Amino acid sequence: MLKFIPMSPILVNELPNGKEWGHQLKWDGYRLIAWIKDGVVELYSKKMLSLNSKFPELVQALSELKGTFLLDGEAVILDPKTNRPSFQMLQNRTKTKGDNSVQYIIFDMLQLGVDDLRQLPFNERHKRLHNIAKDWKEPLFLTDLFEDGEALWNWVKTNDWEGVVSKRLSSPYREGKRHQDWYKRKKSIRLEVEIVGVLMKMGSISSLIMRREGLYFGRNSAGLNREIKALLAKMPAEKIATDYFNTLPEALKGQDIRWLTETFTVEVTGTEITDAGTLRHPQIVG
Repeated sequence: MLKFIPMSPILVNELPNGKEWGHQLKWDGYRLIAWIKDGVVELYSKKMLSLNSKFPELVQALSELKGTFLLDGEAVILDPKTNRPSFQMLQNRTKTKGDNSVQYIIFDMLQLGVDDLRQLPFNERHKRLHNIAKDWKEPLFLTDLFEDGEALWNWVKTNDWEGVVSKRLSSPYREGKRHQDWYKRKKSIRLEVEIVGVLMKMGSISSLIMRREGLYFGRNSAGLNREIKALLAKMPAEKIATDYFNTLPEALKGQDIRWLTETFTVEVTGTEITDAGTLRHPQIVG
């Protein structure tokens, strides 16, 4: 079993520029580390938990590769209506084992044969990956590397993709975020969510419980003011947790929650959808 912390980009408001940087699309999916040796495949999450049972088609495709590889990438599902990655469709697929096909978007190679490549510059790892994988077939894909980060960011905004990851071309692969070599810039997410309950603290309303497409989407306190809290306090709350969730989300266990008799919809913004399927830094805007 592999034990290391995958390298992660640091969130920034502006991307770095200059010839020492390369830029890639940020794919809206699950981080996926793949270890392949002699046809045996092990898939790992960003927290190095096994994901083999979640993506059997990727296990099958990777098992057909000849040799030994340690790959870093993202598992995604493309929404056929938008032709963009859909995190929600991927999350639903992993929970219900639906029929939507998953693709593995590979952006780094950490080992080839017996050679550990992590101390090589990213640019060299990228070249070796594209040389060795040029004939790999669907559902395995390689993400492109662009020189012009600003042009790629403008494309992301125009086409409503998630964001851009910028990587220092000379950088080795370092674990976690203890580096200054990978950065990500993300579009602000704006969407509608359903409010199913309010979390109480010391007898007062503290935050809203959000649900989206039937799944827990996090808690939200930003944007709540006295007027809104006064209106919420008057709303009937005669439901129980199982009226809204099959099982109580871990983050809500032990909390004092009033489950609303009638739900309502609000528009929120956030920075990203986490691996757990919740909205990071949510704020009510409408």
